[in-house]
Amino acid sequence: MNTDITTAWSVDIQLSEHEGQTRAVARLSTNDRTNLVGTGFARLNPSDRDVPEIGEELATARALHALADRLLGAAVGDIAAITHESVSVADVR
Repeated sequence: MNTDITTAWSVDIQLSEHEGQTRAVARLSTNDRTNLVGTGFARLNPSDRDVPEIGEELATARALHALADRLLGAAVGDIAAITHESVSVADVR
């Protein structure tokens, strides 16, 4: 297994909470011009105990999921641009 690092990408996650709702924004920065954003939310059920970490986990997971969907879409677009063929997300999963 080759462990040489040739590229590093960063994901920055910012969390905020307002009136029982947690918002996470995940930003992907790459070495080229690719900068994608995914957003996720979680809300506190009024009958549940307030545990901020759970809301942060849920919102972050949803933001990362949205970011992954956008990254897949970008890859599909790049493949289609190079091959000049129709490509769908199902083709690359």
